[in-house]
Amino acid sequence: MKKKIRVLVVDDSAVVRQSLSSILESDPDIEVMGTAADPIIAVKKIMKEIPDVITLDIEMPRMDGLTFLRKIMSQHPIPVVVISSLTTEGTEVAMKALEYGASEIIGKPAMNAAQFINESKIMLCDAVKAASQVKLKRRKIATPVAKTTVKPKYSADVILNKGTGFKRIIDTDKIIVLGASTGGTEAIRGFLKALPTNAPGIAIVQHMPEGFTKSFANSLNNICDLDVKEAENGDKLYQGRVLIAPGSKHMLLKRIGKEYTVEVKEGPLVNRHRPSVDVLFRSAARYAGNNATGVLLTGMGNDGAKGLLELKESGAHTIAQDEASSVVFGMPKEAIKLDAADKVLPLEKMAPYVLSKLS
Repeated sequence: MKKKIRVLVVDDSAVVRQSLSSILESDPDIEVMGTAADPIIAVKKIMKEIPDVITLDIEMPRMDGLTFLRKIMSQHPIPVVVISSLTTEGTEVAMKALEYGASEIIGKPAMNAAQFINESKIMLCDAVKAASQVKLKRRKIATPVAKTTVKPKYSADVILNKGTGFKRIIDTDKIIVLGASTGGTEAIRGFLKALPTNAPGIAIVQHMPEGFTKSFANSLNNICDLDVKEAENGDKLYQGRVLIAPGSKHMLLKRIGKEYTVEVKEGPLVNRHRPSVDVLFRSAARYAGNNATGVLLTGMGNDGAKGLLELKESGAHTIAQDEASSVVFGMPKEAIKLDAADKVLPLEKMAPYVLSKLS
């Protein structure tokens, strides 16, 4: 019998604790081993029984979530999923939590419509499952929800059909398309910091909820030589610019003549995600083809694997992160199984390899 993932829910709201517990318990692979109203109570429970994953609110009495997170990661690392409200201040603090070692970050589950309840369940349960697989190391530093039927796992077909073949595209600027999930925020930081100001335009899908991608883009813009921003519909993609897909929206690459732009649009979850890496990669295969380089980084699941194969078939260079440097070796592993990656590399060698192929 498969061992369930044991979760400790930490939140100062009794309603939220009950709601999160109900959502998590509706998944047969997850067991809520307990709840805590603040980190002090959580510590006492952890001393009796160590959970596989902790879900953590940031703003709580007696000890704030960030302080608690830093203590955990510096003393006895446990995978943590941060659940934060979508305020501007909240997103900034949540981004700091990722730097301190949180495995995943999601918004507080919506409780106002069946569709959003179901999507919240998918995102919360998937985040916990992904966190349970994370390779950790010490760092210095609403109402109960009824069980819901999980919607079908859509492919990129629901956003953009595959088409019958690829044309070789010439006389167009080179571009890079990149996808990541669990562990991806740090991996993307490392990749972008290693690139010069004249690097090709880069379009990125990082699995992250609505409200957080703008803070993520701003944080990258502050530490990189490149111009990084959260993508808006119609934004141009050009040399030295990086566009981050906004949370809860799909992002597609488009081309008008020799000029690249992005389309940001609504749509169902693809591979249980929105934005989806497969959607971005398929659009790049269609509109950039052999002028593209596809990069698939750490993350759980298989989003991006088929898309990377479509990129390879279109003539693009394709790279997958290796197991040793991946926080979760899921998405790259699935791409490798499909023979979608021309090259499998550790994170630190990816940027130099990409630049060598473009020179």
